[in-house]
Formats: sequence, C-alpha cells, structure tokens
Amino acid sequence: MIPVLTVKFFCTDSGREPVRDWLKNDLSPEDRRIIGIDIKTAQFGWPIGMPVVRKIATNLWEVRSRIRDGIARTFFTVVDSEMILLHGFVKKSQKTPKEELLVARTRLRKFSK
Repeated sequence: MIPVLTVKFFCTDSGREPVRDWLKNDLSPEDRRIIGIDIKTAQFGWPIGMPVVRKIATNLWEVRSRIRDGIARTFFTVVDSEMILLHGFVKKSQKTPKEELLVARTRLRKFSK
C-alpha cells in the first residue's frame, strides 16, 4: 500500500526537530508506538476525520492519540503531499492549552513563509 502523504518533521532555524525530540526523549516506547500508529493511520488514510484527526484551523490539524499518561496531540499541516509534524504534547486537561496551540501556529507561520 502506498501512503497518501509523506511524513516530515518541522525543523527550526537551528536544525532541531522538536516533534522528533519530544517523541524520542519525553515518551515511553509504548506511547511512541501508539502515536506512531495514529500518525501512520493519518498518513495512509488522508483525508481522515475523527476520532484520529481533527481540524483545528486553516491548514492546521491534530492527530489524537490515547496514551498511558492521558491524551497526546500532534499538530501538523499538509503541503502538497507532505504531512509536516509541527508540535506534540500530552494533554492534562479537556481543553487544548492556548500556549500549545500558539507554538503550533507560530511554527505553521514560519513554515508557510
């Protein structure tokens, strides 16, 4: 099966890939596996909706993952046939924190230039 989208990580001006760092350093192997499966589901099934993917704003979506410590969110954008992972975090409350959304929107603006 051929994926609909190619997954890429947002890269900062200094060369860091924040989502890759978050996945590698802040999550357990089991949580990484679950998030990876959900990202892959979006990659192969695009366009896909709830419960896996939810549109947040114009050109901004989130992959929703249930992990051991709660709920993880991975914000992404789609450009041509590329899924660019912008920001990831573990939710501690029902509502998405404004600061997490601001990080994703800031990275989206940098990427869109």
